[in-house]
Amino acid sequence: MCGRVALFSPPSYFARFLEAALAADLDPEGRASWNVGPQRSLFAVAEHEEARVLDRYRWGLVPSWAKDPSIGNKLFNARGETVAEKPSFRTAFAKRPCVIPVDGFYEWDHRPGNDRQPYFFTRRDEQPLLFAGLFENWWNREDEAAPPLATCTIITTTPNQDVDGIHDRMPVILSPEDVEVWLDVAEQPEARVALLRPAPVGTLGYYGVSKAVGSVKNDGPELTAPVEPQSLF
Repeated sequence: MCGRVALFSPPSYFARFLEAALAADLDPEGRASWNVGPQRSLFAVAEHEEARVLDRYRWGLVPSWAKDPSIGNKLFNARGETVAEKPSFRTAFAKRPCVIPVDGFYEWDHRPGNDRQPYFFTRRDEQPLLFAGLFENWWNREDEAAPPLATCTIITTTPNQDVDGIHDRMPVILSPEDVEVWLDVAEQPEARVALLRPAPVGTLGYYGVSKAVGSVKNDGPELTAPVEPQSLF
């Protein structure tokens, strides 16, 4: 599961890193946040008319066939093991992959004695984390004049040794070299499915942070400051 991220680098930085253009209405500086949860905006890079474009998407996939967008509340993650077959995701997997860059993500330790301690994960090499994602555009059939709702989901997989002591899932983390294959829907599906694997051991580092991150009402750089994990015993 991946349900909380930090997104404080500006869109212009992510666009340069991923060799993408910025969407026309996207502020290059953006608005920094250290506590982004589902139903809020993420940035994602996708191929549009043979050009990579970084744009804003609401986190929580709404399939085009959905009757209303509330289904997105449950579809903020997609399991890599089943994403190519599940009705909610299979069309997006086949036609609408994206790369979701973030600065870091949070997971909560559910092991006995750790009082649901949150941890902040980042890449050890200090590069952005590049999540394998999917996007969809949903149209409100009751209001044909309304613009489409652009949404996305983050794909997860089994954890590597960097994560498995804390949580039983982790986001699929792409290397910069993986991006072209992931975004190329003309590739054989097997090549893209093969990317839905745990990141190499040693990719991630982590440390305990304040429990204040548990509420999306809290935001600021202090949320990523290291704290000593608390024990119940």
